[in-house]
Amino acid sequence: MQGGGGEFDTTTKAIESVPSGNAKRNTAPRPDGKMVGAQAVALRVFSDRSAFYNCKIIGFQDTLCDDRGNHFFKDYHIRGTVDFIFGSGTSLYLNSKIFVEGDPEMAVITVQARESSSEDTGYSFVHGRITRTAKDVFLGRAWKSSPRVVYSYTEMDEIVHPGGWSSNRQPERAE
Repeated sequence: MQGGGGEFDTTTKAIESVPSGNAKRNTAPRPDGKMVGAQAVALRVFSDRSAFYNCKIIGFQDTLCDDRGNHFFKDYHIRGTVDFIFGSGTSLYLNSKIFVEGDPEMAVITVQARESSSEDTGYSFVHGRITRTAKDVFLGRAWKSSPRVVYSYTEMDEIVHPGGWSSNRQPERAE
């Protein structure tokens, strides 16, 4: 089994190279709201057709940069505080476990960066579970003008902010 990269002479060898059970933990200190640039990415995905199975991605702010390309995450665990899944990728998250750490300012799961309704990007969370130590968690916020995030068949503790979505103080992004 390879480490998930390289050139392959068969499809089987390429599939066998997909790492399973990886844990990516960001060991940067928890952001305190005072330090500028406190984000610390644990994993950045910017290739097309990337797949992650049975992985753990742990951090605080900006944990997973789902940057660009088509991605598939299955049976994974992600933990963070604010904006911890962000970027402009087109991704399916299947059977995800999302754990939201308490944050005194604001807890936000996703910040999807679609800039136009004509772009074919967005995040889809299916058959997942969201738990927390935080309260009043936003499922997402509007980083760019036309973000798209869908939660289907996802169990949520009683943690979601009544508004569900933050317009990022920009009323035109409230829809």
